[in-house]
Amino acid sequence: MASNEVALVNAAFEEWRGANETNLRRSEAFELFCAEKVLHSLELTSEEIEAGRIGGALDGGIDAVYTVLGEEVIEEDHEILDPGTKPVDILRDQILTLYVVQAKEESSFGETAIDKLASSLDRLLRLEPDVEALETLYAIELLDRFRIFRETWRKLVTRRVKLKAVITYATLGNETEVNERVRRKATELCGLIERHLVGGEVDFQFNGAKELWAAHETVPSYALRLRFEKHENDGDSHLALVKVSDYYKFISDESDGSLLRHIFDWNVRDYQKGVRVNREITRSLEDPDAPDFWWLNNGITILCSGQVTTAGNEFILDDVQIVNGLQTSHTIHNEMQRQVVVDASSNRKLLVRILSTDDPEVRDQIIRATNSQTQVSDASLRATDKIQRQIESYFLAHGWFYDRRKNFYKNTGRNAERIVSIAYLAQSVMAIGLSQPHNSRARPSTLIRKNDDYAKIFSENLELSTYLWLAQTQKSVDNFLKQLDGVSTSERSNLRFYVSMVAVGRAHGSLLYSPSMLQSFGRQNYTLTNDQMTDALKYVRGCTERVRESAGVSDDRVAKSGDLTTEVKKALILDSAQSEDPDVNDGVSQL
Repeated sequence: MASNEVALVNAAFEEWRGANETNLRRSEAFELFCAEKVLHSLELTSEEIEAGRIGGALDGGIDAVYTVLGEEVIEEDHEILDPGTKPVDILRDQILTLYVVQAKEESSFGETAIDKLASSLDRLLRLEPDVEALETLYAIELLDRFRIFRETWRKLVTRRVKLKAVITYATLGNETEVNERVRRKATELCGLIERHLVGGEVDFQFNGAKELWAAHETVPSYALRLRFEKHENDGDSHLALVKVSDYYKFISDESDGSLLRHIFDWNVRDYQKGVRVNREITRSLEDPDAPDFWWLNNGITILCSGQVTTAGNEFILDDVQIVNGLQTSHTIHNEMQRQVVVDASSNRKLLVRILSTDDPEVRDQIIRATNSQTQVSDASLRATDKIQRQIESYFLAHGWFYDRRKNFYKNTGRNAERIVSIAYLAQSVMAIGLSQPHNSRARPSTLIRKNDDYAKIFSENLELSTYLWLAQTQKSVDNFLKQLDGVSTSERSNLRFYVSMVAVGRAHGSLLYSPSMLQSFGRQNYTLTNDQMTDALKYVRGCTERVRESAGVSDDRVAKSGDLTTEVKKALILDSAQSEDPDVNDGVSQL
């Protein structure tokens, strides 16, 4: 008889499918659901989870792969993979973790799944693999995910990186009933991985219905307690000296000691990793003869949208966000976890400012002011811009959720299909409004890092309805491609932005060079039809084939190159001004 946990996980899965409005096949949706649950401590966005999913044939028994350096997910456009990034620019002694997920909607754990994992990982974890042989055995998206891990590892070889692999096998079974043969296979797999990682740590986890339900029930808490040594206050403002060891507990998960990432969501997320600064912080922590830590450090700024109260020598904080001091916090967490500075830092103190306000504009002013005192690029403070607040408010008024604060709406249980991140909206504008789908495909997380690119994408002169329409249109194309048979995960990732550009460009009757040309579409809430998207996909496939044969490179390389954009634009030039709807051509005169 099925356990209550199985019934609860099944109910949670069905609710999750409805909330995500996913068109994936049930087995693929279950893989994505499990990846989200077993990796909940990483607090990934829906887009980050989707990026790591393999799916389809030739997956080698692997459903999802993620590379994490310290506390940061490494994607294909991460700066650490840039040829211009030198090893000396990267911190020493970091932990590089490979997360591998295998999920099956079955009632038990079997040997076959582990055998497949062993066969695949034995090939994929080699630093110098036979790439041609691998391409005949595995899907390109699987190879790409392991390439990210290998290239990051290579870059860190001289930086005393610590390697770790976390392999999770998830089913609806009972972890306590895994038979001895299966456990032995898992132990053998760990040994195989350890040999490849040369002394690295390997953690194999059986996640059954009980573990999946526990993960599902885990909700990030924003209400925390912080012990202090000394304290002064002025109304809703508080200043305190806090022991470094107590602050470490404050920012760490009680269950496993991992960093509470969600309390940093309003901080500068793409902060400049100043190696010199972090080394100085570490030296201050390690040296017992150094002046007290708070003499040498600017301290931490905490914002609370809720109440701040004191009980004895503890703050009771509601709706906590650490908005300044990200590098200090990460360094303290990393060094305390390594346990090399615990004794030296036990009595060191940290200066902590606590401010209470529920005014979003005041919050953003504080974030900008506290971060402007250090060398932080303007691109790092995008989420506090007036236009970003306006977009969030407009989306909310129309039942959509603009996640300028990472995972804010996800953590409050909003419909995942209606959540739009800054990166997703930027990709939509770049592909559809600026006709540069190759940049949307190749630079998902760095698209707005440059001021010039940001100014082209986000402007207070563009009607807010256009931003919402662009996000909705890209979502509709993504969902259309997900439900089509014969469209693999890799093809969908490569072509989604090209299909959007072609379908909208043809509907508009012209090449698009500015998002302002689409304001009439936004006003009338123009909707692409399935026929329009089907025709666009057929054309883009043809263009891809021509460029691939001409350049002799993979579809992935083709999709990230400007050559495919040039080829695809030919369709829009030929079809220019052919729309029969006069309202649709409102923007043509702007060419």
